[in-house]
Amino acid sequence: MPDIIETFAARGDLAHVALLLWALSASALAWFALREVAAASRRFDDFVRELARFNDTF
Repeated sequence: MPDIIETFAARGDLAHVALLLWALSASALAWFALREVAAASRRFDDFVRELARFNDTF
């Protein structure tokens, strides 16, 4: 592992590695947030359907 860091530091590509890590973490966070929003939307849709079914029953 230190050899890889030395190689990038010697070539001046350490900023590119940092940018890659930032992009990967931002993408992972966006994917997680989108997944959570989709799950919340599904739960809300289920709630509204059950509420409509209850209103139709009574």
